[in-house]
Amino acid sequence: MPDRAEPPNPRVPDRADQLSRRPVEAVLFDFHGTLAQVEDPVAWVVAAAVACGAQLDRGRATVLADRLVTAGRAGGPLPHRVPVHLAEVWADRDLYPHAHRAAYVGLAATVNTDIEGLADALYERLLGAPGWLPYADTAESLKALRAAGVPVAVVSNVGFDIRPHFEQWGLAELVDEFVLSYEVGRCKPDPAIFLRACGALRVDPERALMVGDTPADAGAVRAGLTALLVPAADPGKVNGLGAAVALTRP
Repeated sequence: MPDRAEPPNPRVPDRADQLSRRPVEAVLFDFHGTLAQVEDPVAWVVAAAVACGAQLDRGRATVLADRLVTAGRAGGPLPHRVPVHLAEVWADRDLYPHAHRAAYVGLAATVNTDIEGLADALYERLLGAPGWLPYADTAESLKALRAAGVPVAVVSNVGFDIRPHFEQWGLAELVDEFVLSYEVGRCKPDPAIFLRACGALRVDPERALMVGDTPADAGAVRAGLTALLVPAADPGKVNGLGAAVALTRP
């Protein structure tokens, strides 16, 4: 008998193939690491210390920043260890504002800084636009999508309102919807949060593009969207968002 032919390997369509069948009619953006980045850790610590009435030299601020980032900074890398007494609020941090605050203030409080109120001041810095930097291509990309008539949603796992940040940056009018985990009770990569955003924009998921920087953002594929992941750039730099604009063009 002749040898049985091997079945062909399943072909995974590349992005160009997908988009040729699925025109992009709306774009969903992650916030942190995609549209904006938290400020430099040393600047973060110095500003928070000033709010507490303390002045830090560069050397001490650098040491404290390293320790605080290791302990766990909102917008920074995940902590190496979450103390047992913070485990519950840590698990709920992107679902409830009180849990978000308690988790990150609690983590900062594990670092001995000798500055009264610093843990709370560090968190307050996060809540304001000065504690973040939009990427250099954020505004131009959002403006290009608005000019092309492509609706935009910001979809974020976050425990506080980021709308005031966009207002202070002059970008709020370029975002049609904000879909925030603590408001909708769902966190990425749960398909429900992406479907909620598509519903708000009145677009079929198959015709929407999710732009982010983590596997949680790529979870949009499970909801039927196309996903584009960009590597998070340093604060204030170009983050490759022009690729998202290009993918909306015929």
